[in-house]
Amino acid sequence: MRQQHGDGEPDTMLFDKPPAEQAGNDDQQVSERATSNPPRRRRWKRIALISFLVLVLLGGAGMVAGGLYYRSVESSIERVDAFEGVPEESRPQAVATGAMNIMILGSDTRDPDSDSGSRTDTIILAHLPKDRSSAQLISIPRDTWVPVPKSPEGRGGRDAKINAAYAWGGAPLMVQTVEKFTGVRIDHVAMVDFAGFKEIVDALGGVEITVEEGFTSRHSLNPDGRREFVAGKQTMDGAAALDYARERYAFADGDFTRIKHQQQVIKSILDTAASGGTLASPTKLNSFVRATADAVAVDNSMSLLDLSMELRHLRGGNLTFLTCPTKGTGTIGNESVVLADKAKADKLFDAVRRDAVPDILNAVK
Repeated sequence: MRQQHGDGEPDTMLFDKPPAEQAGNDDQQVSERATSNPPRRRRWKRIALISFLVLVLLGGAGMVAGGLYYRSVESSIERVDAFEGVPEESRPQAVATGAMNIMILGSDTRDPDSDSGSRTDTIILAHLPKDRSSAQLISIPRDTWVPVPKSPEGRGGRDAKINAAYAWGGAPLMVQTVEKFTGVRIDHVAMVDFAGFKEIVDALGGVEITVEEGFTSRHSLNPDGRREFVAGKQTMDGAAALDYARERYAFADGDFTRIKHQQQVIKSILDTAASGGTLASPTKLNSFVRATADAVAVDNSMSLLDLSMELRHLRGGNLTFLTCPTKGTGTIGNESVVLADKAKADKLFDAVRRDAVPDILNAVK
């Protein structure tokens, strides 16, 4: 399912050059996840980032509705040592009791059939307020220029694109980098992949998306590599939704529009799943949750059972999608980077720390 850029370089779905390639020749050793996964498990790891959100936000309601073997499902979910080696003395202190902050990483490999070359190009800080009545999902552009702490192996220790942290030190260094940048203490980590959500959309019978402006994707899943998107409301199947969510070359602001489209697709999938009969069918939901659970890796302390029960009343209308404030793009050395608007970002993340939802929403206006 790899596509070709115009220059002949393969593009694995949403993801492009690993940060190790972007950040210099001295740091090209890429962190690896487990290398012994059988082919079937590797296949399921290509399910989407939204699988995690649907699993958590809809799974609890399904369990209440009837009969999911949820504990056995949870016991099969892959666990990662996301906080291993993260020095406690360098971490931000929790400010608001009861609130929860989850770092969601979309990870992939250059070759879909390879277990090496892991990296992350989708970074979302999900804030769950103490009352669990809503959720705020803050996308951090992958090219945001930030200080990256040094990993135990000696990589990093300098300013770089934020997604370089995962290449240099895996989830633990990513935790340190995001905490250093935001000042927000990360409670949990989920690692999933946007590349495979085609199957999820098709399982729902398609999703409804409103395209604001028509465009042409030249990196499509279609045989000729092209897909036309016309302006207006339409139902997209899995392949079209994937093309819509991964395209960035068609837009002057590139990754910013892609983030917006990803957020649209996430919300539409949640709304479609909640209203389309998935919750009403324990068998259908059970199969969906089990398949999705095989695609998600979470930190050792996260309980999807507890979390899904807490969030079972949430739907797309309760979610707010935000993007970390920036000053646009620039060039540092020979790299094209995203420059954070530090003053506005500090205001946003201070509101997250305080669990002040109105201030979170106002901070990005």
